Amino acid sequence: MKKRKLAGIGLSVGLLTGMLATGSAAAQSQAKIQWNEKAGTPEFVSGALSSPSQLKAESIALSYLEKNKHLFKLTEDGVSKQFKVVSVDKDELGFTVVRFQQMFKGVPVWGSTQSAVVNEDGVLKAFSGSVIADLDKKNLKASKKVNANQALQIAKNDLGFDIKLEKEAKPELVVYTDGESATYAYFINLNFLQPKPGNWNYFIDIKSGEILNKYNDMHEVSGTNQVGTGTGVLGDTKSLNTTLSGSTYYLQDNTRGGGVYTYDMNNMTFFPQFFLPGSLWTDSDNVFNAAYDRAAVDAHYFAGQTYDFYKENFNRNSYDNNGSKLISSVHYSSGYNNAFWNGSQMVYGDGDGTTFAPLSGGIDVVAHELTHAVTDTSSDLVYQNESGALNEAISDIFGTLVEFEKGANPDFEIGEDIYTPGTSGDALRSMSDPSKYGDPDHYSVRYTGTQDNGGVHINSGIINKQAYLLSEGGTFHNVTVPGIGREKLGDIYYRMNTVYLTSSSTFSQARAAAVQAATDLYGNGSSEVSAVNLSFDAVGIY
Repeated sequence: MKKRKLAGIGLSVGLLTGMLATGSAAAQSQAKIQWNEKAGTPEFVSGALSSPSQLKAESIALSYLEKNKHLFKLTEDGVSKQFKVVSVDKDELGFTVVRFQQMFKGVPVWGSTQSAVVNEDGVLKAFSGSVIADLDKKNLKASKKVNANQALQIAKNDLGFDIKLEKEAKPELVVYTDGESATYAYFINLNFLQPKPGNWNYFIDIKSGEILNKYNDMHEVSGTNQVGTGTGVLGDTKSLNTTLSGSTYYLQDNTRGGGVYTYDMNNMTFFPQFFLPGSLWTDSDNVFNAAYDRAAVDAHYFAGQTYDFYKENFNRNSYDNNGSKLISSVHYSSGYNNAFWNGSQMVYGDGDGTTFAPLSGGIDVVAHELTHAVTDTSSDLVYQNESGALNEAISDIFGTLVEFEKGANPDFEIGEDIYTPGTSGDALRSMSDPSKYGDPDHYSVRYTGTQDNGGVHINSGIINKQAYLLSEGGTFHNVTVPGIGREKLGDIYYRMNTVYLTSSSTFSQARAAAVQAATDLYGNGSSEVSAVNLSFDAVGIY
């Protein structure tokens, strides 16, 4: 783990001096608010938001919310009934991070999560995440005309094809909001692999049975210790951690967290979901150099390299920081042009040889998908619209950072090693020049339609361009950004994702979160904070 010394964390004079109820008059002058313009409520507040306290961090945060009910437009109920503590963790700087789920009359409000950061002196330093305002004025009624089983059937019927679920679907009652409206709905997750992989989220109105929203949450493109060798997709030789049992070597690495395991799906095309993860990969001499081995060699090696990147740089133990197994299955289906994280493991297709080579052959692709798992177990960014575009961009950013640190011939292109193997010089996306592949690079030209889950891959180009400028520097839209380097970019974005971003974060909240993360790490008024602000200015995010 890299050792960091905490810089000064004093924040700039607030935008709304005197409007925020804090623990002291001095604290008021330091409060800074980033507003959610649509809701008219704060989406990011930073500064010394309370006086020093010996209370638990969650109590300090709830007390702050109680004092500022009017600002957040909360109901008159006590805030302890309106916010459920989801987790309490110490971060790498010694701060306590409390994550909340907004509730209304005991029912979770979908997509409304918050993060509070309390320093070692018991001072609330930041509160991140919009809340759904004025829920008591939305005329919400919990009378059900559609039961849970009926809602589940509505969702299944809407898919239009038969599925076999990977896990039991349990409809959950939530408050679903859309603009000014709020409705009680069933949230239903349908996770399946046939006839094509899907991880669909449905929201069914409890009164009418209407489908209020739906989207695919599949993040696309999961003995004795020995050391063997193998040949990867691009023909390079790699060292592999394996396990010897009897006279057989297995692609099982016991040296990292809960282990790295790589399986063979044997191009299963008839109900392959029944056979996931497949058969643990075996070899007789610990030299994995057959043509059929290549996809497995890269999946195994790159998963280990991604684990090492997060462990070495952030002391993160696997994607969930709890040492969970990293499981990969290769040779999924036949000619399958995709790779995906299905919520518990990685699955790789071989590609058709024209559009894609075996997809495990790109280290940035493997790291991209495993970063989705990091996001799922931290900020849990909803995979739609701006929060979904942030989700995708963060995976591109860390896929690229892993490639620079652990890969060969690194660049700021995404998927270049496995995309169109017969055509050189192209890629799926570009961080340095998103427009090269038709993606927007400035907020003024963002996609506002409904395709691609509201542009999660398309609009990721805007954040990718910002991150590239922050790392490498450059002039864009007449704004000159001094580059701070890839290491600091990673430090800022990791802290953003694991501390300050919440499930419904917008691009503007991401800016506030990035500034706060840079302030925590390098100090208020630092050149890094200035560079962060300039990089967001350059892409039109304010």
